[in-house]
Amino acid sequence: MILLLNKPYDVLCQFTDGQGRRTLADFIELPGIYPAGRLDRDSEGLLVLTDDGELAHRLTDPRHAHRKTYWVQVEGDPSEEQIEALRRGVPLNDGPTRPAEARRIEAPASIWPRDPPIRVRQRIPDAWLELTISEGRNRQVRRMTAAVGLPTLRLIRVASGEFALGDLEPGRYRLIDPVPATRSRRSAPDARPGYRAPGPRPARPGRAGSARRR
Repeated sequence: MILLLNKPYDVLCQFTDGQGRRTLADFIELPGIYPAGRLDRDSEGLLVLTDDGELAHRLTDPRHAHRKTYWVQVEGDPSEEQIEALRRGVPLNDGPTRPAEARRIEAPASIWPRDPPIRVRQRIPDAWLELTISEGRNRQVRRMTAAVGLPTLRLIRVASGEFALGDLEPGRYRLIDPVPATRSRRSAPDARPGYRAPGPRPARPGRAGSARRR
């Protein structure tokens, strides 16, 4: 089974939390699936989950150089020199990054409002970049943009390998027919945007028996 979720902002990339914070259990009721990779609590967008250990390994093992694409809203007006620095690779405290694909883009027309909104400074412009990397270091994209003088304000993953976010709304997921990656994928009968499998949601600490949907 493969599930594509549009993870909202301020949601932990796990199913349980002892502090009452929002987790994947607030949006997914299917048992036996786990994230193939992670997405930080303050990041949004595509999260791939599966019950297929081989697929999870392929998506997370650094040796496979798995490509991930992000839309990044940054503070500042990116220069060509700053974008070229991202393309060459950026020196970080845990070593230089691999070369990345980077380009400036217009604000995506399909973007949804973030809750809460990003901070806005009237005298400081902001811009959007599209950045594709083939590594998975901790908070790598944020560290890369900060290293070239462009702090990240908002980070949305829109593609991970052969999987794309598409038109999924925040908090919604899509089921994918689990055919091998060497064959073309097709949508499963229930793989429509916003599909949710029936059944009770597992109880969470502090919210026993809660079935609230977002």
